Amino acid sequence: MSPAPGRRGRIPLRLRRAPVPWDRQAPTWREAKPGLIADALKRAQSRPSGNWYVIGASRDLPPGRTLGITVAATEVVAWRDGEGRLRAGPGACPHLGAPLRDSPVRCGTLVCHWHGLALDGGPFAGWQPFPAFDDGVLLWVRLDAVGGETPSERPYVPVRPRVRDAVEAVYAGVGRCEPEDVVANRLDPWHGAWFHPYSFVDLTVTGTPGDSPADFLPDDDGFLVDVSFKVAGRLVVPVRARFTAPEPRTVVMHIIEGEGTGSVVETHATPLAPDERGRPRTAVTEAVVAASDRRGFAVARAAAPLLRPLMRASAGRLWRDDLAYAERRWELRDSGRFPG
Repeated sequence: MSPAPGRRGRIPLRLRRAPVPWDRQAPTWREAKPGLIADALKRAQSRPSGNWYVIGASRDLPPGRTLGITVAATEVVAWRDGEGRLRAGPGACPHLGAPLRDSPVRCGTLVCHWHGLALDGGPFAGWQPFPAFDDGVLLWVRLDAVGGETPSERPYVPVRPRVRDAVEAVYAGVGRCEPEDVVANRLDPWHGAWFHPYSFVDLTVTGTPGDSPADFLPDDDGFLVDVSFKVAGRLVVPVRARFTAPEPRTVVMHIIEGEGTGSVVETHATPLAPDERGRPRTAVTEAVVAASDRRGFAVARAAAPLLRPLMRASAGRLWRDDLAYAERRWELRDSGRFPG
């Protein structure tokens, strides 16, 4: 077995001395109680979001570009003004409805490509901007008509390492499901070593909401997990992680012991317009913000442009499976066959 996650040596890798084959690992279906997952999901859904939705990665919207997305039934366009600040608003031109996502940005002003109506981000000709926020990793827009909650001044951004001290990468994908199906997937840590054996081994859920007072705050609906990230062969990196849901469409994994303590993986689910058959679609935006207090981590930061594609590819492999999980869950719910 791997050493306890809290023990750190000079190198982060550990050798699994008695690896258990996939089909001989302990089943987790008894511990993964449907009611426990459902209750955690309900508590997440009861938390306020302030009507904020993640619409993309900060790096994917450089000055001079536009970003277009339809959140639920609301078309949104976003760009950066002349000072680099995020601007957002309705995606249809107020003149004759041109798709502003296809319009150019000139010196921070969005210029409609149909008739030249110019938008600087302020109210104009009936066009009313949406509150927008760039947290340095992700872009958010506040849609009060979609969320229907009491609005908040800022989104509930999870605690994460400072970007300048970390290596960050953002994966984006789309699934045929609803946001709750994505959140439910993340609130089921028991599936990790069974469904993703290429990435996770020796996974044990050591704490669930309400049963670990030493590790959780009273209002913290989290799961405590000991797991090893697979590197190659029997080489692994053991860690202890905590999964929490700070708002209805977000689940965060914090590394709390082991290599990369303080690193986070944030999963955000944003409802999109339905597909041509009326089935729901959800955008998954997963931000990995990795940090380490090892001296050699400065080399990783310097190599961040090379590491980001690898980090996105790793997340993409996991999400090919996890979106299949979320889509299957929605399919069963939609047909009244979901056993949970």
